[in-house]
Amino acid sequence: MTEPTNEPSSERNQIVELQQELARARRELQAAEQLAARPDPWDPKVWVGRARRIGGMGRRFAERTIRRQASPKVVEAAPSAAPSSFESWQRRMQGSRFVGFPSYWRYSRRGPATPAPIAVVLHCHFIDLLDDLVASLAAIGEPFDLYVTNSSGEAIAADRLVVEGARHVEVLTVENHGRDIWPLVQVVNAGILDPYDVVLKVHTKKSAWREEHPELAGDGATWRSSLTSALLGSADNVAEIVAAMRADRDIAAVTADGSVVGTEHWGGDLDLVRGIYRRLSMPLDPESLRFPAGSMYWIRGFVLQGLRAFRFDRDDFEPEAGQIDGTCAHAIERMIGLLSTEAGMRVLERREVPRGATPAEDAGARIVPFYLPQFHRVAENDRWWGTGFTEWYNVVKAEPIYPGHVVPLRPTELGYYSLELDSVRAEQRDLARSHGIEAFMYYYYWFAGHKLLERPIEALLASDLDQPFCIMWANENWTRTWDGGTADVLIAQEYDSVPAEQFIDDVMPLLRDPRYLRAGGAVVLAVYKLAQLPDPAATVRHWRERCRQEGVGELLLLQVDVGEAMGGLERAGAADVVDGSLGFAPHNFPWMLSEVAAAPKDDRFTGNMMSYRGMADAAIEALPRTPAGHHPGMMVTFDNTARRQWNPDVFTGSNPYTFRRWLAACVDAVADRPADERLVFVNAWNEWAESAVLEPTEQFGRSYLLAIRSVNGG
Repeated sequence: MTEPTNEPSSERNQIVELQQELARARRELQAAEQLAARPDPWDPKVWVGRARRIGGMGRRFAERTIRRQASPKVVEAAPSAAPSSFESWQRRMQGSRFVGFPSYWRYSRRGPATPAPIAVVLHCHFIDLLDDLVASLAAIGEPFDLYVTNSSGEAIAADRLVVEGARHVEVLTVENHGRDIWPLVQVVNAGILDPYDVVLKVHTKKSAWREEHPELAGDGATWRSSLTSALLGSADNVAEIVAAMRADRDIAAVTADGSVVGTEHWGGDLDLVRGIYRRLSMPLDPESLRFPAGSMYWIRGFVLQGLRAFRFDRDDFEPEAGQIDGTCAHAIERMIGLLSTEAGMRVLERREVPRGATPAEDAGARIVPFYLPQFHRVAENDRWWGTGFTEWYNVVKAEPIYPGHVVPLRPTELGYYSLELDSVRAEQRDLARSHGIEAFMYYYYWFAGHKLLERPIEALLASDLDQPFCIMWANENWTRTWDGGTADVLIAQEYDSVPAEQFIDDVMPLLRDPRYLRAGGAVVLAVYKLAQLPDPAATVRHWRERCRQEGVGELLLLQVDVGEAMGGLERAGAADVVDGSLGFAPHNFPWMLSEVAAAPKDDRFTGNMMSYRGMADAAIEALPRTPAGHHPGMMVTFDNTARRQWNPDVFTGSNPYTFRRWLAACVDAVADRPADERLVFVNAWNEWAESAVLEPTEQFGRSYLLAIRSVNGG
C-alpha cells in the first residue's frame, strides 16, 4: 500500500488510528440515520415499478441489473468531511477552472521531442535510496523517458540520473504532500504521460513504520526489494513483462507476487472511493476490489491517464500524519484496481504474466465517429434562432440537474471553434489520427435538394487535407425541439417535390473523392431513416446503378439501426435493400434506470435518467451474437440537457473506463472479419449539445481519445 513519507512514532499512529475509527463511526451513524428516514431507493419493487413506466425496452435487463445491485452501498456515499469527499470537492470546483498541476510547468518544462516507447515515473522522497533505484532501471533494456518527482527537499542533479536507456530525463520538484500519489496525479493532469502506452511506476520506499503495525507483514526493506526485483531485476524479466503487455491490450498492471490484494484491504477507504466516484456519478461494486498494493507496478498508460477525468487537486489530499489508511492517496491506490476492472482489463502478479507473448498481427478495427457540422453560421439558423446562432449557444447555457451532473461541457484544446476555419479541421484530423481513429462520418443534411451545414464537408472536399470521411444522410425533419418529429418543423423532408433518387447525384462528388471511406472495395454510405423513403428498394437500386455508371463502383449501403418505430427498415426485409446496418447508441439499445436516481435533483426536472453502465453491459452481452452484416456502434454518452434543459434524456455515470470496455468488446466482435471491413461506429466526435464528445474537454481532458488509443493503437 502507499506509505507515509515521514516516520512518525508508534504513539502518534495510535492516536491517528483512534481518530480515524471515531470519524468512520460517526459517518456510518449519520448514513444509517439518513437511510432510516426515507424509503429505500434500492428496493427492487420500487425500481421495477419505475422500469415498467419507462416502457418495454430494456425492462428485462433493468430488472436483472437492479436485483443484482439492490444495495444502497453500491453508489450512495455517506456524507463526509474528508477533503476528497464529493461535497468538499464540489464546493472547490464551483466557479473555478481546473488545472491540477503547478501552472509553471507549462513554461518551465520541456518534454521529449519524440517520446520513447516507455515512461518511468520515479518518486523520490528518501534520497539515500535514489541511486540504487535509478541503477536498477538499466534492466529495462530499451529506450525510456524518466520523470522523477522529487519531494526530498534536496536538489537532484541531472548527472545523478544517468542510466542506460534513459532517452529523456526530467526532474519535477514537488512538495511532500499526498505521498507518491499526488505527485503522480499531477504528472497525469499535466498530460505528461499521454504519449505512453506502457509505464513503470516506482518510488523510494522505506516503510520502517510497518514493523510497528502487526497487521502489516514484513519490513520496508524486504518489501521494497521484492517489488523492485519482480518489476526490474533483469533485462529478460522486463522484456517478458513488456512483451506480454504489448501482446495483450487488456493487461492493466503487473506487480510483484503476493502484492495483489482484495476486499480485505478496504479498510477506511470505501466511503472515500464512493465519494470520488460521485464526481462522475459512477456506480461502484465494492466486491470487485483487486488492486496492486505497494504502489509500484508496470501499468497500462490509459489506467493512469484516465484519472484526469476525476479532476483531483491538491486539496483532495490530507496533510501528512503517518496515516496507514483512510486518505485520498489510499483511495486512489485502490481505484487503480477498480478502474482497471471497469475498463475490461486485468491486474496480474508477476507469476501470472504469460511467457513468450507476441503482438497479434493485423489487430484492431476501423473506428469511425459521427461528426456534427453545426459549428458555423448559416442563414437558416440566423432566421430560426437569431443572428449568430451556432451549436455553441446551446452548449454553454446548460445547467446541472443534479449534484455531479457534468454540464456544461467546456472545450479545451480546440476552443469554441468555427468550422469555417480550415485549421480547425486539420487539428481535428491530427487528434483523431494520433489516437487510432480512421475516419469521420459526417451528418449530411439534404432536404429535397436543399443542403444545410454543407460548408465544412465541401471545404474538406476542396482541400488537400488527408482526412478520410464518409456521410450519413440525416433524412429527418429539422424541428425546433431537436427530435426529428412532425411538430414545430423548421424544414421538412419532402420526397414528393424532389425525389430521393436525386440525392445520390448531389453527393456523387463526395463519393468519387479518393479520401472517401471504402470497405471491401465499396463506398460506405449510411441513411438514418431509410424506411421513410417512399420506395426504399427502388431508390436504392437507382443509387447503385448511378454509382456504377459514374465510376464510383459498388455501394456498401448501411441503414442506421434506429428500430422500426423511428423509421428503420424491418430487419427481416432489410436484406433485399441494404448491405447491412450500423449501431447508433442510444437508439435501439436497452435503456435502464440510472443508479443515481435517488440523488437530489432539481425539482424542475421532468426527463429520464438512465444508466450508462447498464446500457454498456447489455450491449456487451449481446455483441457475440452480432450478425455478419451489422457494424457495432457505441457512444461516449447521451445527455441532451443543453437542448432540452429540464426535459432531457440523461445517461448518468459515463466515464472513460466503461467506454473503453465497451469499445474493446465492439472491436472484438468484428475481429474475425477482413481488416478493412472491421468498422466500429462511435457516437460521437463532437455532439457537444448531447455531451457525446471525443474532443478534449476541461472535464475529461483527452481521456476518451486515450481510451480509443488503448484499444486500437494510434
